[in-house]
Amino acid sequence: MKHALLTALISALRRKSTPFSVLDTHAGIGTYDLSGPQAQSTGEWRDGIGRLLDTDPATPALASLQPWLNVVRDIIRAHDGKLFYPGSPELVAKLLRPGDTLTCCELHPEDQRSLKSLFRNNPAVSVHGRDAYAAIAALLPPRTAKRGLVLMDPPFEQRDEFARLTHAVIEARTRFPAGIVAAWYPIKHGAPPRAFLHALKDAGQRNLLTAELTLRPPLDPTRLNGCGLLIANPPYQFEEDARSILNALCPYLGETETRATVEWVVPE
Repeated sequence: MKHALLTALISALRRKSTPFSVLDTHAGIGTYDLSGPQAQSTGEWRDGIGRLLDTDPATPALASLQPWLNVVRDIIRAHDGKLFYPGSPELVAKLLRPGDTLTCCELHPEDQRSLKSLFRNNPAVSVHGRDAYAAIAALLPPRTAKRGLVLMDPPFEQRDEFARLTHAVIEARTRFPAGIVAAWYPIKHGAPPRAFLHALKDAGQRNLLTAELTLRPPLDPTRLNGCGLLIANPPYQFEEDARSILNALCPYLGETETRATVEWVVPE
């Protein structure tokens, strides 16, 4: 879900000819080998991208997913048909035009080395061994463009992650008012995401849209029941784009209780 929506956000930025900049605060390793031992042992990808790879690109109901799926298929072809799935840095890098830039932050040393190796021949991409939240203060506003996107995808390994994310969204918007800010969050139980969104609203934040997909009712806090993407300052007509993307995903990712919602937390 996150990557399909991310592709739509980048596509919206590409509609204007002026350059844009993307800051990926929790970049990861860039690409993931789905044929590797770890991916094969869990097999989780088979219930995600695995359900979509073999779909017919001409299927009308999947039209909103094709820009993302085309990039995924191109990367698989570039790896001689091996199942290499692009994370957000590789996905964004493939959509950059001359003059656009991507800044990746990754604190884990091994993952940072993987990213640097992946982008060693791409001058449009820079990799920083910097704390994700500290990067917002250090790297915004971007020097290379007056518009762009800040993507936050925390691992949610800390108890206070929602509080930290709230502060980061506010700071990013303060430092980069013209930018789009997108923040991913897990949905295990309904209360923490609601508290996160209410905190932003209470802080006076406006122009906030959420796109959420749940596989089952979020009643069991021990399970990942779904996820959401908060988009601050969304592009024109992105609400309709997001709704089309989520509605297209539901039949492939979900079961009988799958639900997709696109709602305004606070309008402009």
